[in-house]
Order: sequence, then C-alpha cells, then structure tokens
Amino acid sequence: EIGRAQSVQAAACGLPAHSDMNPVLLKPTTDTCAQVIIHGRVLQNQSATQYHDYKKVAKQAVLASWRRLTAQYQTVVVEGAGSPAEINLRAGDIANMGFAEAVDCPVILIADIDRGGVFAHIVGTLALLSAAEQNRVIGFVINRFRGDIALLQSGLDWLEAETGKPVLAVLPYLHDLYLEAEDALSSRHARNDGEQAFTVVVPHLPSFSNHTDFDPLQLHPGVRVVFAGGPEDIQGADLIVLPGSKSVRRDLARLRQQGWEEFIQRHLRYGGKVLGICGGFQMLGRAIHDPHGQEGDAGSAVGLGLLDMETTLQAHKCLRQVGGVFAEQAVPVAGYEIHMGVCGGPALARPLFKLDGADDGALSVDGQIAGSYLHGLFDLPEACNALLAWAGYRQARAVDFNALREAGIDRIADSWAAHCDGAKLDSALARFYARDC
Repeated sequence: EIGRAQSVQAAACGLPAHSDMNPVLLKPTTDTCAQVIIHGRVLQNQSATQYHDYKKVAKQAVLASWRRLTAQYQTVVVEGAGSPAEINLRAGDIANMGFAEAVDCPVILIADIDRGGVFAHIVGTLALLSAAEQNRVIGFVINRFRGDIALLQSGLDWLEAETGKPVLAVLPYLHDLYLEAEDALSSRHARNDGEQAFTVVVPHLPSFSNHTDFDPLQLHPGVRVVFAGGPEDIQGADLIVLPGSKSVRRDLARLRQQGWEEFIQRHLRYGGKVLGICGGFQMLGRAIHDPHGQEGDAGSAVGLGLLDMETTLQAHKCLRQVGGVFAEQAVPVAGYEIHMGVCGGPALARPLFKLDGADDGALSVDGQIAGSYLHGLFDLPEACNALLAWAGYRQARAVDFNALREAGIDRIADSWAAHCDGAKLDSALARFYARDC
C-alpha cells in the first residue's frame, strides 16, 4: 500500500510500484488521527502526538528503503512532503531536510509561481533553514509559469544574486494536463459535444477515499460527475455511486444524516442504478461489524440493506492488484483491492466480477444494485463502457485512461527537457559533491 503520487512516479519511471518508494504512509482517519503504514503494511492508528514520538522508529524504515533503492538504481530522486521550513515539525523530521541530512543528499527547492509570491516563498524558506540546510540547497525550480519569460528575467537575476544559488528551470503551466490527484478531488471534465450528459452522483463523505476511481468518468465526454454534499444539491441522477471510505461506519452515519438513504430508495423506485465501491459496497449490506475497533470504537452499524450480506472488519488488510472479467460477460477489468472488511451472505452468490479466479462483489437479482471491492474499475475503456451500459448509458465512448496518463507524463518530461538548464544543474551537483574535497 503506497500513495497515489508514488504509483504515478513509478509509472513515469517504467518501473513496478514498490513499498520502498513510499516507506511511511499516513492515511488520516479523523482530524487528529491517522493510520500509519510502514513498508506497505498497516502498523496502527496513531494520534498526531503519538506519531510525532514514533518518528524516530519510522525514520529507520525510511533509511532501510533508501539503502535498498540506492543499491538497485543509479539515481534516486526523493520527493519531500510539504514545506522544508515547517519550524514546528523540524525536530525529528524524516520527510524533508532531516532526511536529506541523514543521507547527505543535495536539495532542489521547487516553488509554484501560480500561487503568487514565488520570490518571497523561496527567500523566506531559505531564511528559515539552518546554515547547514541552506548549504544543502543547490538551486531552485519555478513551476507553472504563465506568460512571457522575459518579464520574469529581472526577478530571476535578483534571486540568483540575492541567494547565490542558480535557478535551474522555469517550467511553464501545462494546460489540460492529466495526472491523478494524490489526495483530493479533482475537477477535470471532458468537453461535451452537445448530447445530454449521463449524470453520475457521488455523495461527498468526510472520509471519502480513492478519489481517482472517478477520474475516467470525469474525463468521459458523455458523462457528468457530481460530488454532492447532500441530495438537496441534486437535480437528477442516472447512477449513484457510493465511494470508498477510510471510516465506513462514520461515513454511513453521515450518509443518513444528510438524507441520502431516502434519496437512494427513491432513485431505485424510479428504476435508477446504484453502485458501491469498497467501503460503499460494505454500506449496501445489512450490517457492518467492527468488533476490534479498527475504525474507531468497537461496535456494529446497520447498513442500507440493499444487498443481502454483512461485513466484518478485521485487522488484516487485503492488498492486491488484480485482473479478470465481468461475471456475466467476457469484458476485461483490472485494478486493485485495499480493504479490511470480509463480506458474507447470499448476495455474494451473484458476483459482479471474477478476478484472478475468485469471485468479487455482488449484483442484485433485479440488476439495479451492484458492489465491488475493486478500485480502478472504470480505468479500462471496455470495463467503463460495460459499467455505464449496465447503468443505462449506451454510447461506447470511454477514455483510454492509461494512455491519457502516459501522455501527461510525456508532456512533463518534454517540458523539463526543454526548460531545464542542464549545464547549471550539472555544475550545481558537482559543487555539492566536491564540497568536502
């Protein structure tokens, strides 16, 4: 189990994703608590204070991954997390300058000019670093620049004179670039060519997870995806999708508080379709049991009762990449599973998919309700077309999601090649590694 950003970076390198690329992963479960994942496996839920104390141990996991990667590859590029000048988090830091000092690597500071104040960000960040940390910064990259570079040049000259460090690249803003968002909803939509959009409604719940499940639908030219805080915001729906969740019982309670249960029942009475993904699939059953308090206080919650099954949350998390076909047709599907629940009940006798020889999910007898543990189920064009056809959309026009991501990666690579000053970068690296000679 790793973060989406590291998965995309692995794809950009043409390498299979590995947990060493994201040795410590934090998945928030509440505003003050997160699930701590070490080397791809869940350790435990910790409060912010507990994790701060645990970072000394977590650092050893980070360094172990670093040693393994540097033994395998000629070059390892490490992405920091947030700002390197977070004064309140500097003690025990394992993600920014603390890591760079531990492995003695150079640092490039990257600033987003599209947010404004880029020179203040760069100079202010340097000012908040210690002298040793400042010496570790070999140069700057300014990202997402719009306009005439000539109008920026005087600022670049001042920055280099003020800091004594080179600007290695000014990268342009790439319009209509597609790459998956790491941990937030994106709002990408393809242009509609005039047909009435097929509307997919997704309740926006507090612990909504795996947002990228919906990227292929957002990019589909005939589909409109609506992320709604409550059913009162909805003008109509062709398909309702209950998304993944990092806290299923809490999100189920919020779903009821917001009035979604009545909305879903009315939607079904009028012949609409409902799909649940992972946590959303669990909500469709009769009950969700958490006897060991995996997602909060131990206990059970009554489900929506739309599928005849129950779910029990367990300490072991299922983590696997899978492929297969729809249970009732030979249409390929692929993705990944990442869940702590085990389902049981008569509804599972009618699976939605057959994945690597095993049944997955459920399809109701009347064909209106479906659920699955599979994330990425819309990624393959054939699977997206089949699921939309089941939901009532008949135009076979799905986007080739993987090809679109590859094109986005290529655009970034081409932009870097065109705008990075390779001579400045080589010189800065040479000076850093020769500093002790």
